[in-house]
Amino acid sequence: MLKLNLLHPEILEALGSNGHGARILIADGNFPVSTKTPAACKKVFLNLAPDMLTVTDILKVIREYIPVEKYMFMTPPDESEQPIHREFGELLGENTAFQKLKRAEFYSEASSDDVCLAIASGETRRFANILLVIGVVVAG
Repeated sequence: MLKLNLLHPEILEALGSNGHGARILIADGNFPVSTKTPAACKKVFLNLAPDMLTVTDILKVIREYIPVEKYMFMTPPDESEQPIHREFGELLGENTAFQKLKRAEFYSEASSDDVCLAIASGETRRFANILLVIGVVVAG
């Protein structure tokens, strides 16, 4: 067994084989991962049961293994802030750029050829989808 906080071999392979500008989708339980992500994208299904695992459970681990340059999240039609959106900011830091997208815009971004990994969660909170853009590792 590895002595890391991330053990999933397919996720490790996807993170290790992609770099700056590649995107990672962590999807809530309602997101259509099979039909709204590119065919070449690695798809990992961690949606065992409702709220197992949640988007924030997955984000807490993933953020430790990649530099996040920017993130995007889906807003409801009235564009109201959802509690999970504040959690994203807390987990990724106030200095990380973000972009709010309406549903159709988010689906378009999630369908981009730049999406290298899509992780389906069991998250039951609505509008809990997040797209991470991999940044660069700065020497030193």
